[in-house]
Amino acid sequence: MPTAVWTGTLSFGLVAVPVRLIPATEPKDVRFHLYDRSGRRVRYERVVEGSEPVEPSGADEPVAAGPSEAEEADAPPAFAEPNAAKTDERPSEAASVSEPLAWEDVVRGRENELGEVVMLSREELEQARPQRSRTIDIEDFVELSDIDPVSFEKTYYAIPRSLDAAKPYVLLHRAMREAGRAGIGRFVLRTKPHLVAVRPMRDVLAVQTLFFGDEVRDPSAFVPGLDGVEVDDRELELAIRLIDTLKTEWDPSAYADTYREELLRILSEKAPAAAPAEPAATPAEGGSAVEELMAALRESVEAAKAKADKKGSRSKRAG
Repeated sequence: MPTAVWTGTLSFGLVAVPVRLIPATEPKDVRFHLYDRSGRRVRYERVVEGSEPVEPSGADEPVAAGPSEAEEADAPPAFAEPNAAKTDERPSEAASVSEPLAWEDVVRGRENELGEVVMLSREELEQARPQRSRTIDIEDFVELSDIDPVSFEKTYYAIPRSLDAAKPYVLLHRAMREAGRAGIGRFVLRTKPHLVAVRPMRDVLAVQTLFFGDEVRDPSAFVPGLDGVEVDDRELELAIRLIDTLKTEWDPSAYADTYREELLRILSEKAPAAAPAEPAATPAEGGSAVEELMAALRESVEAAKAKADKKGSRSKRAG
């Protein structure tokens, strides 16, 4: 069984349910180490160059205040660009000699609006860091459909910690299913405060961390003027027919990670040659934009129908 990332109590009102949080997903990205061309492993180290502050080698993002030193010392990203860790480059004559830096000499900082670096000591970070919580208190119950999926961050399964916790767990699960509501609460996981939605799945309760409201960008700033775009009724009708033709039951097993499969195939066969790229489709000439859209919609509807008929024929033959 996967290791629980958090153990504590899920509570609503006076009912408390001891639970463990298990990650609901298991990323299966193909991970690589970095090597030089002779096969020697490339390692990272903290260095200081010259008198000006520089970014650590291969680091594109600022260091967050939350993770521990052990977490920061983990391996670099799996798909780091080759240029991020070249071992055969020599510093120019004008470059300063790099010096390794011990952890006790590292402090965190960030630039303010004036470009000045403001640094915080470990003591100051610890003073601001929230204490790990042992309880997820459900504060409100809302319609799950009212939460836009863009707000969801990561999903965990909340599992009862013992047989004694089964009764209140099942009670909460069934009550939330009957009510059709999701619980909103807060808790601290490791060193980061989280807003969460607790929702009933088919068999278990799921705890989904949410982005805070000010972390979600307003899309209207990126696509201004869409309200003034008019759509012809014929175009809308054809688009709806296309959607109806393509609709089906959700089956996650029908959608594979073809990129990962291709990487695994190349690794197993040790054949680095890339497949030739398919030529781009040549756009049709002539006709107005409306006519091209209508033609594309009609072709899509016909193709979808043919695909559905072919799928139905195979099912009949299999039966």
